[in-house]
Amino acid sequence: GPTCVLGIDLGTTSVKAVLVTGTERGLALTQSCCRDTEAYSDSLGAARQGMEQDVQKILRALNECLAALPQQQLQQVTHIGISGQMHGVVFWKSDKGCKWAESGTGPAFEPGQVSQLVTWQDGRCCPAFLTSLPLPQSHLSLATGFGCATVFWYLKNSPDFLKAYDAAGTIQDYVVAMLCDLKKPLMSVQNAASWGYFNCRNKSWNTDILKKSGFPVHLLPEVGDPGSIAGRTTCAWHGIPKGAKVGIALGDFQCSVYSCLTERTDAVLNISTSAQLTISMPLGFQPPEAPDPSSAVTYFPYFNGDYLAVAASLNGGNVLAAFVGMVAQWAQELGFQVQESAIYPRIIQAALAQKHSKLSVHPTIFGERHLPELLASVSSIGASELSLGHVTRALCRGLVENLCSMLPVQHLQEMGVRRVLGSGSALARNEVLRQEVERILPFPVVYGKDVDAAVGAAMVM
Repeated sequence: GPTCVLGIDLGTTSVKAVLVTGTERGLALTQSCCRDTEAYSDSLGAARQGMEQDVQKILRALNECLAALPQQQLQQVTHIGISGQMHGVVFWKSDKGCKWAESGTGPAFEPGQVSQLVTWQDGRCCPAFLTSLPLPQSHLSLATGFGCATVFWYLKNSPDFLKAYDAAGTIQDYVVAMLCDLKKPLMSVQNAASWGYFNCRNKSWNTDILKKSGFPVHLLPEVGDPGSIAGRTTCAWHGIPKGAKVGIALGDFQCSVYSCLTERTDAVLNISTSAQLTISMPLGFQPPEAPDPSSAVTYFPYFNGDYLAVAASLNGGNVLAAFVGMVAQWAQELGFQVQESAIYPRIIQAALAQKHSKLSVHPTIFGERHLPELLASVSSIGASELSLGHVTRALCRGLVENLCSMLPVQHLQEMGVRRVLGSGSALARNEVLRQEVERILPFPVVYGKDVDAAVGAAMVM
């Protein structure tokens, strides 16, 4: 049969898996599956600022996705591409990281001696703590939720925690290490840059700087180029043959862009849990040696030495989720039980009935990396603007306006942008959000699918 590639995206709220096959016209998506992880877990050591996920629940969602795909096609898989949420960190014991066992669809693995995943949303590293850390030799500013910052936090607040583990990586690096039985984790330049203390120019960790501060540098993974092969599966996995090639784990954002970006005159707008607006930098571009901490635009390593200029907002679908949670809580306090899943379609319907809203919502309830103290606000509140439809419409507009304040439309026009490609689960599922994108951005907009990052991970292979 034709070469079949499995693409996996280990996202903040869900796991997605796709099967992509080669055809005469190029790659074609043949099957896809998505499962919510519901993996958020209490972070006892970091109080309420912590944001952690249960790795067992993430793997359960992954196993459910693969079990739902056609066995006949899984048996034809020759390559596996994996992307996932950037910045976060999970720790494990390299020789006891997982346990393999038979499942209904063949061998599968479950976590062994593995910590919780401290996600990119983690807030335990306050600004005062971050300023106490050594200055990285990197073009990217350090922020809370970055892997190396989290390791520093454990080193200073709970050093015994780190002694139980000898390996660390992002959640996607962990899965690759387990599939290939890597003794030392292997991480792409994309994920390494997202951890902090990584120099993209020479593709190396700031080991001298870190050693001077007592950082456990033995936990740092080896680093390779995105698109390279990390290893091969050491045994069959849900029917996928032993010996399938596994790519080095990639950043979910870069894979979302890769799934749709074809022209340098395209901009990509991705709204899933967080949100990003990005454009390709010219060939040969190198970022400045030191970051501008006040700048809302950062430069993400992409593929083949290229860079993306990115307005990376911490506020996207997670803001809509917080709004829905608030509505559900108010209903409960009034004596009504309403499932959050039932609220989403109703607020979207209500907003579709309100074409305009004078309400102004600045939706930064999670702050921004360049302005961590900037929180949300609502203004222009009139008596006729208080319906769910008005508020939802204004909230969706505010999310798009916030991104455009970080990477202005005028700058996109000066860079020669002619079209916007929309990707991400929040955009795919929310017609109001799409309407506001088209109202605010003066370019034609083309939308992708809900599984863009997983497709991109497969395409890279």
